[in-house]
Amino acid sequence: METHISTTPFGRRPMTLGMISSQVAAKAIPADLTVHKWHVFQNIKEARSILGATDRALAILDALLSFHPETALYGDSELVVWPSNEQLTGRANGMAPATLRRHLAVLVECGLIIRRDSPNGKRFARKGQGGEIEQAYGFDISPIVARAAEFKELAEAVRAEKKAYRLVKERLTICRRDIVKMIDAGIEEGVPANWGKVQQTYQAIVGKIPRTAPRHVLEAIAAELEDLWAEVREALELFVKTKNMSANESHIERHIQNSKPDSKTEPESGLGNKDGAGGNVADTDNVRSLPKRELPLGIVLDACPNMLWLVKGGGGIRNWREFLAAAEVARPAMGISPSAWEEARTAMGEQQAAITIAAIYQRQDQINSAGGYLRSLTDRAKAGKFSVWPMVMALLRAKLDESKTTGTGVEAAAVDLETAGKIVRTESRLEISDALRRSLDKPGRGLS
Repeated sequence: METHISTTPFGRRPMTLGMISSQVAAKAIPADLTVHKWHVFQNIKEARSILGATDRALAILDALLSFHPETALYGDSELVVWPSNEQLTGRANGMAPATLRRHLAVLVECGLIIRRDSPNGKRFARKGQGGEIEQAYGFDISPIVARAAEFKELAEAVRAEKKAYRLVKERLTICRRDIVKMIDAGIEEGVPANWGKVQQTYQAIVGKIPRTAPRHVLEAIAAELEDLWAEVREALELFVKTKNMSANESHIERHIQNSKPDSKTEPESGLGNKDGAGGNVADTDNVRSLPKRELPLGIVLDACPNMLWLVKGGGGIRNWREFLAAAEVARPAMGISPSAWEEARTAMGEQQAAITIAAIYQRQDQINSAGGYLRSLTDRAKAGKFSVWPMVMALLRAKLDESKTTGTGVEAAAVDLETAGKIVRTESRLEISDALRRSLDKPGRGLS
């Protein structure tokens, strides 16, 4: 007796080595092997990227498994189902016939099902006298049983990879958060380090993180961040261990200012000027002797030409508003914290604080901690012991010395220093101290 369940024709289909491999595996199923079809299906879903199966194909596989009445699949049982295309479409959420055929082919190629074609290419089952199925033609789901252990291993590998990916993402997040916090702490506390360079290194590493990337790429970036994290942490811990708790704040600030352990305390005016010119001009009496008028912008730019590097488009600085904008760019580039900058503006005034930033930026290679140095100058400004005049004069003298060494720009540098000197002489109505006068009247400085 022959019972036709479906009359869906298959037509001719090519045979592939993958299909043959699946058939061989199906024939080798141990008779006593039993699997839970939905557990195996869950493993297949998790390993679908490795198997090459699509979500649509798995929706069809889900439907095919539902046509087998038993949840437990046995190695010695009949594992062929023969639903019609209409029945499959109904259980696969109304999938179009062409799409259905395409994804059925995907399941075959992945070795998840085997086609059992009848002589006429139709799906049906032939039953015997007792109603038992003697022969069925359709889709053989025996690979679900034969490859159950393989699917489990693949699913475990995928889960392990997902976990490793999640962990490396967590490492990146934690490292990024901690490094940013430690940099801020180092800047705020005046820890001696080139925090501007540390920030640039951090940004360079973070900039390499792509939007989507394989785990090994993220692992390499995470390793770089962890190395940077260790360096920053070591600097902070060393500072904490070596910090003398009994030392007063001025002693700590002098330590921060020194770019070399054996160097003398760096004068405000010189920013590391070797000859120490103006070294005493920060004293209270000398500051009172300096002119009260504001420095001309032209003289400041002559003394601090590096500020022009910060102007977008390579243009010049035409007024104090543009100069203040350039100072706002220089401040974070040197690792100076917002709080230190705000404190300086309050103590010195916005324009004087910007000139101070410009002077520090001009000689940043000679200053170990720009933030600590600015805080030191801010404290002196609060005590009435600081003026930007000696800083600018020292920079102009250094510019003249450099011009004499190189043999270029000597005349212009001399004119700049002469102009600044005349302002000091003509506009200061108070008595100038001997130290300040010697600073301004050094031979060969372009001053009379």
